[in-house]
Formats: sequence, C-alpha cells, structure tokens
Amino acid sequence: MRVRLETLGCRLNISEIEGLARGFIAAGHGMVGPGETADVCVLNTCAVTGIAARKSRQLARHLKRTNPSAVMVVTGCYAELEPEQVGALGVDMVVGNREKDQIVESVTQYVQRDNRQPQVSDSQPSTSDFQPHYLYPGARTRAFVKVQDGCDNRCTFCIVTVARGAGRSRPTDEVIAEVQGLVRAGYQEVVLSGVHLGSYGHDLGEGRGLYNLVRRLLDESDVPRLRLSSLEPWDLDEDFFSLWESPRIGRHLHLPLQSGCDATLRRMARHTTTAGFAELVHSARAAIPDLSVTTDIIVGFPGENETEFSQSLAFVEAMAFAKLHIFRYSRREGTAAASMPDHISPQIVSERSRRMHALGAKLERTFRRRFLGRTMDVLWEADEPNGDSLVWSGLTGNYLRISAPGGPGLRNVVTPVRLVADTPGGLTGEVAL
Repeated sequence: MRVRLETLGCRLNISEIEGLARGFIAAGHGMVGPGETADVCVLNTCAVTGIAARKSRQLARHLKRTNPSAVMVVTGCYAELEPEQVGALGVDMVVGNREKDQIVESVTQYVQRDNRQPQVSDSQPSTSDFQPHYLYPGARTRAFVKVQDGCDNRCTFCIVTVARGAGRSRPTDEVIAEVQGLVRAGYQEVVLSGVHLGSYGHDLGEGRGLYNLVRRLLDESDVPRLRLSSLEPWDLDEDFFSLWESPRIGRHLHLPLQSGCDATLRRMARHTTTAGFAELVHSARAAIPDLSVTTDIIVGFPGENETEFSQSLAFVEAMAFAKLHIFRYSRREGTAAASMPDHISPQIVSERSRRMHALGAKLERTFRRRFLGRTMDVLWEADEPNGDSLVWSGLTGNYLRISAPGGPGLRNVVTPVRLVADTPGGLTGEVAL
C-alpha cells in the first residue's frame, strides 16, 4: 500500500507518526507525500487549542478531498475528544489515542474486510529493521521517540490530560532497543518525547526513571546526539544536570513556565513558583555551558489583569530565554479554567500576545548573537536551491537554527560551522570541513 502520514501539534505527535511510518515500512508498504496517489491516509490530530482542533478538521477534509479513494484514518487528541465530529467528516476509521499503536494492523484488516485492492508500492523496501526515516517524503533527520504518554497533573487549562489519560511509561529495554535500531539506520539525533516526560518511570516504581533511562542510553547506544523534549520544572533537581557531562546530550532544555506571575500560576495549578523556576534555571545554566533554555507562555489566562501580565512579562525578560512559544489562552470545555470567572476579551489577549511576541523576538536575537564568531557542530536537515548552489539549514546542539551554503550530500551529516552573521531567522555560517 501507498501510505501518506500527516500530523499536527506537539513533538509527541511527531514521534507517534514516525513510529507508524516505521511500522508501515516494516510491513512492506511505501510512504508517499503531497501530490502523490495514496491508498491510505493517516492523520494524527491535535486539540490543545481551539485553533489546533480547527486545523485538524481542515486537514482531514483536505486529505479526504485530494485522496477520495484512499482509506482515511484519523487519530490523535481531537479524534479522542470529538470522535462523532471526526466521523461526520466522512472518514473510514476514527482511532483513539490508546489504540494508536495498532493502526498498522487495524488498517490492514480493514482493507482486507473491505475487499479493497490497493497497489503494492515498490518505493520503499520491506525490512525487519528500521529504515532511515529521512528517505521518504516529508521526513526529518531527527528521530522522535515516544517514551511516555499521559499525564497525572491537572493544570487547569490543559485538555491533553483528558485526551491522553493517566501517565504511563514504555519499558526501558524497549526504548533502548528502538534507539539502537535508529542509530543502525543512520540517525544522528534522537529526541525523547512524552506528554509528561519528566515523570518517566514513576508508574514503573522508578523515582529517577528519566535519569536512569538517559544514563543507560548513553552507556548502551552509540547515538551521536540525544535531546530531551519538554520537561516540567518540578521534575528536575540539580543532580539531573550532571547528565550533561556527556557532550552527546544537546545543550537545550525546554521548561514550560506558562506564566511569570505567581498568582496566575496558582490558578493554573502549576507546581512551581517564579522563585523556584528561577533557581532551577540558574542551576542548569551553571552546570551546562552554552545552554539554551526555551519555554511556553500563555497570555490572557482567566483573571490575568494588567498587573499580573506585567509581572509575567518582566519575569520572562529577566529569565533571558532563548526562545518563547507563546499561546493565547484557549477555552477548552472539560477543563477547570473553562468555568473560571473573568475571562479576558479577545482584543486584550491579542494586544498582550503582541507584546510578548515582541519580547520573545528580542530575547531570541540577544541569545543567538552570543555565538557569533564561534565554530559549532551543526546537523544539516534540508537544502534549498540558491542560483547554482545550495543553502543548507540545520541545528546546533543547543538548538540554534543555522543556514550556510554548501554542496550536495550534507543531509543528515554533522559538520563544524563558523557562525558569521545574524539574520531574522537565525545565524548564517560557513561550513568548516
């Protein structure tokens, strides 16, 4: 079968769609991209905000319209929360989050029951091992590995805990085997992902589960670069940062703050304070040279008056984050915040979002300019034609976006790069081979 995979939302969704890709490939099927005929379309949806839910519906309709004869499968958080609305889009299969791992088998059985005769693709060889994911359309050079799902926190704004359920961890040996397979397939970087990644192992009775997992991956695999996705600040202690004594861990931490005001954090039911967060960031920066700290910020949370927002803005500036992911509060039925009083008008939320974005651009520019004149290793991901040559784009270990001219063959290759200029999209460099 010719399979098209699409995803929206978080890195966990990316890791899940990559896992499905490897499953379809191992079963002898081929991956296709936009504009190519597909026998099966699988969409992994998002519902973290109302906008994400709307985009999920729009993409489902687009895939159905452009692939009218394909088996259409919709899964993910929006499918979990609104299965009837998804079914009304005319799709063939609506698959909840807990059944997502069985999609390859379920689709095969569905096709057989429906007596469909999809063409067998020869665009991707059958294999019992992992194929390099970057070989098929739209694939990435970084492999995202799902190690944990669900969340036991009850942040008042978050619908994901409803859509994903209680926290649960994959067995450590299973994760290590997958990473070892990805290294054999040629990946240079693996990103560990989860809804509540820092809680990894808690349901298995391992209080330091994530620490132990990372340590074993460093000891038992040859992965050149290991990166951790989002980590809640209350999951970490100073000893955790000793892992970065290994140069193979990316110098990047994404620590969701959500607000820089303690009163707002309490209404959000976040298990941290601004003082505790600042102390944690200070410890991390002291232990990890060149560390990039990025965060999530919500503006316009119910009850956030101008004083609270100003406090949040000032704290974010003081933290000197390398990058902000800014979200306008989105009312999600089923969350505690949806029934809170004092929801903020869209006009005020929009104005606060503008101010926070302006600060984010300033902080990002200040951080990346610290590295001008340095030579750093870059993993090259993609190229674009530029006259008779190519311009490559890639990431440093501390998550700086770099572009540089270069010849063919740099994809999925790590090279040293001298960083020579700042641009709005990142730094430009010169490949130093």
